[in-house]
Amino acid sequence: MPSSLIRAIAVLLVVSAAVTRYLFWAWYHPLKPGAEIYEVKPGMSLRAFARDLSSRHVLPESQSFVWLAYITGHQRDLKTGEYRFRNGMTARELLDQLVAGRVIEYPVVLVEGWTFREFREALEAAPKLTHLTAGAPTRAVMERLGHKGEHPEGRFFPDTYYYSSGQTDLMVLANAYEKMQKLLQQEWERRDNNLPFKDAYEALTLASIVEKETGRTDERRLIAGVFVNRLRHGMRLQTDPTVIYGLGESFDGNLRLRDLRRDTPYNTYTRTGLPPTPVAMPGKDSLQAVMHPVVNGALYFVARGDGSHEFSATLGEHNKAVIKYQLKGKARPVPASSTRGAATAR
Repeated sequence: MPSSLIRAIAVLLVVSAAVTRYLFWAWYHPLKPGAEIYEVKPGMSLRAFARDLSSRHVLPESQSFVWLAYITGHQRDLKTGEYRFRNGMTARELLDQLVAGRVIEYPVVLVEGWTFREFREALEAAPKLTHLTAGAPTRAVMERLGHKGEHPEGRFFPDTYYYSSGQTDLMVLANAYEKMQKLLQQEWERRDNNLPFKDAYEALTLASIVEKETGRTDERRLIAGVFVNRLRHGMRLQTDPTVIYGLGESFDGNLRLRDLRRDTPYNTYTRTGLPPTPVAMPGKDSLQAVMHPVVNGALYFVARGDGSHEFSATLGEHNKAVIKYQLKGKARPVPASSTRGAATAR
């Protein structure tokens, strides 16, 4: 073998070994990306993203990262979105994060007892969320979700949802809708016997009322029992949250006697039975409460002023409780149509 060829092979081996050592160093050397956010934009190429990381001194240079992606077969697998890379991670770990799509996620909290309008306001205020429904009529939102003609109230589960940059408000709403329907069906199948509901939607409607009536988990089944008893006896529910919902934007925060007498489809002081739709988004505890109410003969309850309630089986007992807790022991004449004769009293 000619000496020149031997020298050429030797040089090639040395260069190959040097390149191999460098690539292994570049691929497995701890990086220091800092706390910045790095974004793979839609349509962004592997080379462009590698150059961006190199320009920001995350990678020592860009080409070794491109080679790594090609060697591992992931040159076309980068997921779009925002990323935050851990200090000390290697280029190989960084590539794995990009391929897996472990993007930055942002929370949006949809609170139990909120209405659909309040849900939408929270979504519109969520940063990084793409807003496709802002300003759209409610019916249009439901149609875009594939539920044309459905009233939205009560159909979305209150929870903390996480989304990544570029995802849409419709995606969050679809997730919340699906979660509520699944939970409602599960709880409906496990319900107690002989409940006064024609279907799961009626149970959902009562659950929304229970949600608005109390924040105490230990009282939800008791309050559900009062309303179940009243439905069985054909009594009006006479619950303030339904009246407030029926008043809509005209409600100024102060519920007056004239409001209780003003008839709307949601006024359970003037109408018998459940309102036509839920009045809020109930949580799991309220759903379970109406499926398994404590039925002990109580037909009334009144707020004690400390967050708890006094339950009564007769109107006479209820009126005494109203005097004790609402009127501070001072009885005074109250019209028969007022809240003294209602299921609830504040």
